[in-house]
Amino acid sequence: MSAGQEDDWGLVRFVVQLHDATTLHFDLRLEIDGVLRSWAVPKGPSLDPGVRRLAVPVEDHSLEAGEFEGVHEESARGSSGAVIIWDEGAVELLGDEPDHLSFALAGAKLNGRFGLTRTGEDRWILVKARDEHARPGSDIVAEQPASVRSGRTWEEVVAERGGEAD
Repeated sequence: MSAGQEDDWGLVRFVVQLHDATTLHFDLRLEIDGVLRSWAVPKGPSLDPGVRRLAVPVEDHSLEAGEFEGVHEESARGSSGAVIIWDEGAVELLGDEPDHLSFALAGAKLNGRFGLTRTGEDRWILVKARDEHARPGSDIVAEQPASVRSGRTWEEVVAERGGEAD
């Protein structure tokens, strides 16, 4: 499914990019109102409903930004700038309130209902709902580190480019 294009169910896109910036983190991006609303999730998403993940809102991104996998040219601050598309698929917005966003994902790695709840000005918590896709005790980030598009890890992207992973 290309950016901004609805799938067969009338849902829109989500993407999770693993990004080696100043620190290695995951960018959760949900297509809402023609842009990718985005949160940096330092430890990545979890399928365990008992795990709470910090999610820091970042600026909205264009739909095209969700297509990028490679190394950013402007790899300042000592980071490689490597980005992989860790997961992607369709998102269904279930509720959008000022301090809570609930949604369902249908991706290669992430499926089922999730919630983002604001706990401070620039602090949200990402939680997996208890549903048939929940996997208590699992660590999807460690179990499946590679890109859903290329099968490469972010370190392999850097190595193929001739750089070194930090």
